[in-house]
Amino acid sequence: MKRVAVYSSARAPGAELPEVKKEKSFSLKIRKKTLGIAAASLALCLLAVAGWMFGPSLRGMTQAEVAAAIQQAMEAKPSRPTAVDAAERVAPSIVHVRGFATEAGSEGENAAPANSGTGVVIVDTGVILTNLHVVRGAKRVKVTFADGFEADAEVTGERPEHDLAVLQAKTIPDDLVSAVMRSTNGLKPGDEVVAVGFPFGIGPSTSAGVISGLQREYRSKEGERILTNLIQFDAAVNPGNSGGPLVTMEGEVIGIVTGLLNPTEQRVFIGIGFAIPIENAASAAGLSPF
Repeated sequence: MKRVAVYSSARAPGAELPEVKKEKSFSLKIRKKTLGIAAASLALCLLAVAGWMFGPSLRGMTQAEVAAAIQQAMEAKPSRPTAVDAAERVAPSIVHVRGFATEAGSEGENAAPANSGTGVVIVDTGVILTNLHVVRGAKRVKVTFADGFEADAEVTGERPEHDLAVLQAKTIPDDLVSAVMRSTNGLKPGDEVVAVGFPFGIGPSTSAGVISGLQREYRSKEGERILTNLIQFDAAVNPGNSGGPLVTMEGEVIGIVTGLLNPTEQRVFIGIGFAIPIENAASAAGLSPF
């Protein structure tokens, strides 16, 4: 059913209420005063940190020396991890997964893959998690690791109720790195996340966003089944991201991307993606993720 966007009403530009105009200058003064108090509080906090770090040596210092001590205290504070950190940490474990409709050595071996998606290495012996719909019906599965190494893989496990498949690469590159997994316990809407994969076969590509909700339900496009207990997120994903990891800013895998919601006929992202919690995903491989 076609969805209709609903927008809230608003006044025309410039149509301010008289009371707002009268109080604008007063509000501005209050705002400036508040900012001044906040700045003074920050300065006191920084002085306290510097005092803690440098102790008695802070007494008798010049203003320039105090400023330098504060700067050193600020630089000593560890910075928050970013999407760059997340992408770099999970990158060695990302795999491009392709499913072919023909057997190896057949006439059509070099034809375009019937399906293309993403996987993530969860055991450094070549155990890979991906979506079942990426490899369903494929007679041959090929994986390309982060360093470009290509190998055939076989499907060793399936969990249709979670749209999950477990692959085992037949050969692996040297020093293969597996991803670090983290429990979804404690996750909250608003937590920052990163999705890494091969949208439309392009990648590895990184997108960032936040967790939008937890314990969601989603019916696959084919309507075959309803997936439950999903993580909803708004990091951009598109066809080809399926099977890729959803990770925290620390680069820890908390879910496997499985689908996107779009009420139109277009298979593109409009802000709602879903991932299977890593607890369900890892158990498909018979593993405890922690």
